[in-house]
Amino acid sequence: MKNVAIIGAGLQGRRRLGPILEDKDYKVSWVIDIVAERAKNLAKLCGAKSGTSWRDAASDKDVDVVLVLTYPDSHAQISIEAMKKGKDVLCEKPLAKTLDEAKKMIEVSKKTKKILKCGFNHRHHPGVLEAYRLFKDNTIGKAVFGRGTYGIVGRQGLENEWRSDPKIVGGGQLMEQGIHLVDLFCWFLGDMEKVTGFVNTNFWPIRPLEDNGFALMQNKDGVMTSIHSSLTQWINLFVFEIYGEKGSLSIQGLGGSYGVEKLIIGQHEQNKQFSYKTLEFRGSDISWRNEWKEFIRAIKSRKEPMGNGFDGLQAMKIIEAVYKASKTEKTVVLK
Repeated sequence: MKNVAIIGAGLQGRRRLGPILEDKDYKVSWVIDIVAERAKNLAKLCGAKSGTSWRDAASDKDVDVVLVLTYPDSHAQISIEAMKKGKDVLCEKPLAKTLDEAKKMIEVSKKTKKILKCGFNHRHHPGVLEAYRLFKDNTIGKAVFGRGTYGIVGRQGLENEWRSDPKIVGGGQLMEQGIHLVDLFCWFLGDMEKVTGFVNTNFWPIRPLEDNGFALMQNKDGVMTSIHSSLTQWINLFVFEIYGEKGSLSIQGLGGSYGVEKLIIGQHEQNKQFSYKTLEFRGSDISWRNEWKEFIRAIKSRKEPMGNGFDGLQAMKIIEAVYKASKTEKTVVLK
C-alpha cells in the first residue's frame, strides 16, 4: 500500500480522510498538526502516527503522497519540501499566500516531475461535472456570459480567526471562497484576459481584508462573467451559471446549508417556447471522494491532474487583479 501524510488536522483533514480510508491502495501513515491533541485525535481514526512537525512526515522515505491542508502562509514551504523529497502533493486552495510562492511551487513540480494538485473540490461536485460535460457537448451552444454568487454567513469572533489575519492569508472572502467560482469559470471558458472589480469591508471588522468582493472578467473571445463572493449573505448561497446561444446551465446549491445541489438545464430557440429540466443530486457531499480518485488517477498516469498547480496560480492571478483594479479603479489586462 502507498502511504499518505496529512499535514493539517482541522476541518479539511477530516473531510479528506474519509476517501483515503475507502481506498484499498492507500493508507494514512502520518497526521501532523501544530496542535498535538488535534493530530492525535485524527490519527486514531486511521491508525497513523501523529506529530507537530511537518518535516517528520515530509522526510519519511516511506511516504508517497502529502496533503497540505495548513494555513496559506505555509503551503509553499511544505509543498516544495515534500516534492523535493519525492512526494506527490495535493495542496488546499488558495495554492499559496503570494503569487511568487505559487510560481515557485510550479517550478519545483516541473523540476522534480512530481504531481502538484490544487484543492478545487468544486470541480468534482456531480452537478458541476455534468454541467461541464453538457457544455463541452455543445448542449447550450457557444457561451454568451457567465454569472456566479457564493455567499456565506459570517460569525461573531470572525476577526480572531486565522482567515482574518493578513499575515497568514493573501486575501479576504474573494480569495477564501470566491476563488472556487474563478476557477470554475476559467475551467469552462478558458483563460481570462481582462479583469476589474471592487472589494470592500462594510460589516465584519476584518479590514484590510474584504467581506464582499465583486469581479468582472472577460476571456479572449469577449465572453464576460460576473462573480460576487460575500460574508454578508445571511442565507448561504451558491449559484454558478453559464448562458449560451441555445440555452443555459445553472447549478444551485452544494448540499448541506447551501441546499440540495441542482443542475437546471435550459433550452432556448428563438420564437419557440423555452423549456428546462432540473436534475437533483441528493445525499452527502461526494466531491472530496471524486477529487481524491482523480488525484490518484493523475499519480498513476503521471499526467497533470484536473485543477493543477497552474490552475491554482491562474485563479490567484485573477483575484490579485481584482484587488489591484479596486484600488486603481482601472481594468487590469492579464499577461
